[in-house]
Amino acid sequence: MTGESATGAEGARRVPVTVLAGPTAVGKGTVSAAMRARFPDVWLSVSATTRPPRPGEIDGVHYSFVSEEEFTRLVESGQMLEWAVVHGRHRYGTPRAAVEQKIAQHRPVLLEIDLAGARQVRESMPEALFVFLAPPDWETLVHRLVGRGTESAEERERRLATARVELAAESEFDVTIVNDTIEDATNRLATLIGIPPASAPADD
Repeated sequence: MTGESATGAEGARRVPVTVLAGPTAVGKGTVSAAMRARFPDVWLSVSATTRPPRPGEIDGVHYSFVSEEEFTRLVESGQMLEWAVVHGRHRYGTPRAAVEQKIAQHRPVLLEIDLAGARQVRESMPEALFVFLAPPDWETLVHRLVGRGTESAEERERRLATARVELAAESEFDVTIVNDTIEDATNRLATLIGIPPASAPADD
């Protein structure tokens, strides 16, 4: 895996929709949060979910919390760009209308989603740029997952098994960014999206 292509020709133009996916614990959420903080012109989609809010989560900021009935209505009416059942329990998805509105406003859109979601978006938006966020190596990914301390040993093994499958899908993506550091990964992603050089902080 290499991050060299993350500063390729794609960065010369502003990309309407960028899909960021990668294995569990690779840091997708952290990179996306850094993008939101450093490059406010980039719109980060807010996923809808049927799970209840966790402490500190704000409806409409972290997620859009909806009932099972409302989620089903959104799916059946074609209002979900992508969706999936996660961990066999709750449903997560990207509402289509908000994405299309931001595209119409000429704002760059960033979708941080899982592999299944990325595949669904490719079916409906093949013109999007698909970016795979990869760990420097397998040992680093394991260390990050274990270091979170948020999963049981059984859950970690299940997630690592999923990560192996997700890593094998790297070739499905247009470009790979290796998440060595959050700053470097964020800068490379900004370049791919087409953030003007004057707006993107330079690497040290």
